[in-house]
Amino acid sequence: MSQSGIGYIDQNARSNWMRLRTLVTVRWFAITGQILALIVGKQLFGLQLALGPCAAVIGLSVIANLLAVIIFPDNRRLSEAETVSTLVFDTLQLSMLLAFTGGLNNPFALLILAPVTIAATVLPARSTLLLASCAVAMISTVGLTYIPLRTANNSLLEMPVVFVFGFWVAIVTGIIFISIYTRRVTSEMTSMSEALLATQMALAREQKLTDLGGVVAATAHELGTPLATIKLVSAELMEELKETKDLYGDAQLIREQAERCGEILRSMGRAGKDDLHLRVTPWSALVREAAEPHLGRGKNVVFTFGGNLEFDLDQPLAYRKPEVIHGLRNLIQNAVDFAQIQVRIDISWSDTELFVKIFDDGPGFAPQVINRIGDPFVHRRKRSKKNGARPGYDGMGLGLFIAKTLLERSGAALEFSNGSAGDPLRGAVVRGVWPRQKLEAVDVPTGKNRPIEIS
Repeated sequence: MSQSGIGYIDQNARSNWMRLRTLVTVRWFAITGQILALIVGKQLFGLQLALGPCAAVIGLSVIANLLAVIIFPDNRRLSEAETVSTLVFDTLQLSMLLAFTGGLNNPFALLILAPVTIAATVLPARSTLLLASCAVAMISTVGLTYIPLRTANNSLLEMPVVFVFGFWVAIVTGIIFISIYTRRVTSEMTSMSEALLATQMALAREQKLTDLGGVVAATAHELGTPLATIKLVSAELMEELKETKDLYGDAQLIREQAERCGEILRSMGRAGKDDLHLRVTPWSALVREAAEPHLGRGKNVVFTFGGNLEFDLDQPLAYRKPEVIHGLRNLIQNAVDFAQIQVRIDISWSDTELFVKIFDDGPGFAPQVINRIGDPFVHRRKRSKKNGARPGYDGMGLGLFIAKTLLERSGAALEFSNGSAGDPLRGAVVRGVWPRQKLEAVDVPTGKNRPIEIS
């Protein structure tokens, strides 16, 4: 499946998702907490605090927030540079406040992790690294240069040096760990969300194609009546205008063209009629339909049936679910893309299950990713020079993810592996198994077409 039509959103685009209102609101909470901490420390614990410098630092945040609210609209989305500048300002403001209130002896030094966490969530790696470096530099400076805390009786409040150093190591480690961990989790969540969106788009497109057949059939049916009327009237005109050659020829032409339109509509109706013959199909025919777009791409696609016969009268009938056709089509495309010469598709069934197994003679799945097949990889896969570039494939793993998601929703159990040494096709192997009750059309009525429900 081509991924070029899917709106993939990279990390740089996500950096523009942060709204100014969000950062302003968070800063107001921070300002409130800082003021309350100073009041509690002064009034409840009698600490000697540098209230003037602390008030000035907090005032800077208040002024920054007021300017942001006055100058910019609430729904403004910040660019990457603006987000970085805002978070660096918050980090610097908190560091200055810590320097005036005991440095690393102040337990609120842990809050230096907050701006780094936000950066790792919404910013690219380079900006996150920049902010994390600033946070480490600032917390290190605060650990060396600060105004110590003193009680009301002028007693010094300081932890032993070993504890201060341990606190510094813990904060720096936290900055590094949170930056990596948060960024990793956020990237995986985003890629999964985008891949699920791509899956929904693919299924919706397949469903539209299926629905289009019904529209065509309905159109052909509705136009049949006026065409029949035209044919009848033209026949009567031909009877009355036998002696007038010019008018008779015109009436005959009208009848011939009406008959031609009728033939066209009948063919459209046969191709698009939403009847039982199109809603259900033999299991082997469904797999062949999924493979059809890739049969003429220069690779030899062979169908085998194991112990079953393709034209066995007892072959199960399966519902033509769009998600099954589209999922199998993606798997077969992947096999054809990487095959050197041949792709083999084994189709079989038992009393309780339906099977399909897809082999190719390509390089197979890489050992380091075989257990992660079906994940929406965010990195771009290197294209094989030996097998040529994959047309329309961006290498993000979305094709296999879409196929796996759609087929598992239909009840399939999928297995991905590489061929055995004794098999001439030693490339990738994909095996799908469905319980018959998930796909099989049981007791399908015959005769007059009538709607049926697909579970």
